[in-house]
Amino acid sequence: MIGTLVATLTIFALAVGGLALGGLKGRPALRGSCGGVSCEACETCPKRRTQ
Repeated sequence: MIGTLVATLTIFALAVGGLALGGLKGRPALRGSCGGVSCEACETCPKRRTQ
């Protein structure tokens, strides 16, 4: 049980550390995409299909 907890916390720490390194390197923040199957739902999307 303790081994599983330690393994889980280690994986989460590595994930958070990886995201932090991406932020420190000046990469843009993660954001949602506009388009795809539900392009009609996005009012400000330049790729919005008008039918």
